[in-house]
Amino acid sequence: MNHIKIKELPAEQRPYEKCISMGASALTDNELLAIILRSGTKDLNSLHLADIVLSATGKTAFPGLQGLYHMSVRQLMELPGIGKVKAVQLLCIGELSRRMASSSAKNALCMADAASIAEYFMERLRHEEQEHLYSLMLDAKNRYLGEQLITRGTGNSTLVSPREIYIEALRRQALGVVLIHNHPSGDPSPSDYDIDVTERMFVSGEMIGIPLMDHIIIGDQEYFSFREQGLLNTDDF
Repeated sequence: MNHIKIKELPAEQRPYEKCISMGASALTDNELLAIILRSGTKDLNSLHLADIVLSATGKTAFPGLQGLYHMSVRQLMELPGIGKVKAVQLLCIGELSRRMASSSAKNALCMADAASIAEYFMERLRHEEQEHLYSLMLDAKNRYLGEQLITRGTGNSTLVSPREIYIEALRRQALGVVLIHNHPSGDPSPSDYDIDVTERMFVSGEMIGIPLMDHIIIGDQEYFSFREQGLLNTDDF
């Protein structure tokens, strides 16, 4: 089977023909990857090559297509039949999928709704293996003004200062700020560090006149919102 060329398979088993006759949604993950890879090798057709790639993602924290986002060019090139060009194509497919999911969520983004904001950042952050802290800046009507990556790779609140967040908020004439960061563990429950950051940013925002509207922690398909939990008052800290 591995040595059989795709064109030698029955028409209903060929990914291209199946996509044309039944639509892309009818394709399996294996078949979708086979089309992206386009060709196999002398000994492996593109369907078997796709099998090898999907099996390799089992060594990541996210087996399956999501695992492509967690593999490097070097790791992919270690697989039989995957050269630099195919490795780059696979990584770009993973990144393209992530951006499409983020873009779709942004179209429905409501800045006054923690669930909507969490959905917007979910695909971007839930697979990250390090913590990322973003500030989201809003205008007087809670509309999106922009966002800024504040820190990456640390959960230590002492490395996050109000100055970093509010200088950019002042520059953009923001009238509200939302903090968003992820927990690589997948559990969005706030740590002592998270509570400390929220307290300092809340107090600083009140003094500057740019209130902290929320602090949202992204887990794996779940989130924690300080505002939804009623934890954005000075008496709460």
